Amino acid sequence: MDVLSIIIIIIAGLAGTGAGIFLGTFLSRRKNRKNIQKAGEDAKSLVEDAKKEAESTLQKAAIEKNELILKAKTKVEKDNKKTQKTLREKEKRITRREKKLEKLENNLENRKRKLKSKEQSISDKEKQVNQQLDESEQKLKKVKSELENITGMNKQEALKALEDKVISEARNCAAQDIEKIEEETNEKIDRLVKNIIITSIQRYASDYISERTVSVIPLPKDDMKGRIIGREGRNIRVFEAVTGVDVIIDDTPEAVVLSSFNPVRREIAKMALERLIADGRIHPTRIENIVEKCENDLNAKCKKEGEQIVFDMGLQKIHPGLLYHIGTLKYRSSYGQNLLKHSIETGYIAGVIASELNIGTKNARRAGLLHDIGKTVNHKKEGSHAAVGAILAKKYGESPLIIQAIGSHHNEVEPQSLLDHIVQIANQISAQRPGARKEDFASYIQRLEDLEDLCKSFKQVKKAYAIQSGREIRVMVENRNVNDKGVLVLAKDIAAKIENHLAYPGQIKVNVIRETRAVDYAK
Repeated sequence: MDVLSIIIIIIAGLAGTGAGIFLGTFLSRRKNRKNIQKAGEDAKSLVEDAKKEAESTLQKAAIEKNELILKAKTKVEKDNKKTQKTLREKEKRITRREKKLEKLENNLENRKRKLKSKEQSISDKEKQVNQQLDESEQKLKKVKSELENITGMNKQEALKALEDKVISEARNCAAQDIEKIEEETNEKIDRLVKNIIITSIQRYASDYISERTVSVIPLPKDDMKGRIIGREGRNIRVFEAVTGVDVIIDDTPEAVVLSSFNPVRREIAKMALERLIADGRIHPTRIENIVEKCENDLNAKCKKEGEQIVFDMGLQKIHPGLLYHIGTLKYRSSYGQNLLKHSIETGYIAGVIASELNIGTKNARRAGLLHDIGKTVNHKKEGSHAAVGAILAKKYGESPLIIQAIGSHHNEVEPQSLLDHIVQIANQISAQRPGARKEDFASYIQRLEDLEDLCKSFKQVKKAYAIQSGREIRVMVENRNVNDKGVLVLAKDIAAKIENHLAYPGQIKVNVIRETRAVDYAK
């Protein structure tokens, strides 16, 4: 604010309100004129600045335009150069290809000329060959006619004679080759079979112990013999009648001998006598009860024995009924050879042979173990045990392969598989090894079995036991089927039948026993 304005404001303040208003208006207009003047000046400066800026912008745009035009020209020139270079390279490649094509055309022309010359030479040679063939055919016809005149045979006859001669020579050569091959094959098979058999024998070697017909029972004291005999011999008579064994009490200190050809009966008697001796109470009723219990225990023992054998041989899924029959093999023999040992040995040998031939060893062991199982059911008829064993194996769910091997191990049934022959061979190896069997013992057992069977053929007979090595036959009869007089007649009839049907040394005592019992209970 200038000095004039300040003075005017002071005067206005002093002069009053009207003067103040006038002075304010004056000052306001004066200020507006200055503002307008200043705005005009500002506008002029802005316009000048805008003009200057526009000129500079135009200059920059012109420069950028020139630069863009220059860049575009440069790029077009580069592209043209690149395109021209590419075109020149293509022209060069086309020129090279044209040259190659010209060479190929020239080569083709040369080849065509060569082929034509070769074709001409081939046709000339063909003509020469045809001419030679015609000459050869004429010569051959001439030779054939001369041969026919000389030999007196036409072409067909000559061909037939030549064919017969060639066939005859071929047959002779083939027969010689076949004979030679058969000899070599038989030698190889013979060596192989011997090696397999020797290997199986070497891998399974066992000691042989012949079956005995006696068992020795040790006694704690020598006075026990009197208790076994009983008053007037009643204990020993009941024991022999119930068990079917012969009790031998002699001067041997502290020992009693049980004699019987039947191992099962002898084992039951041994178990019963050992229990009676241990218990000390020996009387007829006690003897009968103990013997019955021992029979049941022996059956359980046989089953357990069968389970252990099957486990030891690594076999599985054998029916419990079949396990019992396997265990009973321990108490049977064939020609003095224990059947259980023979069956186990046959199973192991069959397994060894099967392993040598690269077939299933478990089936071979199974069939070998079960091959004589029929002897536990029907051991009275020798030779039929194979068929009986096959029926028994089928009953207890064995596979057809095992059943066939059991039934055919004595050729009663025709062998059908390699397993059948393996079981046959293993059975023979086990049976025919030195010391394995004794024919005399087998015939002795057969004679005693025949003696018992003959006595059992009488309908009145309940049981029959051969004792004293077959010198005595003890026959038990049904009390209600025969009376006291009939016992005498039956003894004579049995003795007569033995004389007529059996061959035996010395004489046989027929002892027929008829016993009457009365039982009652006090209530």
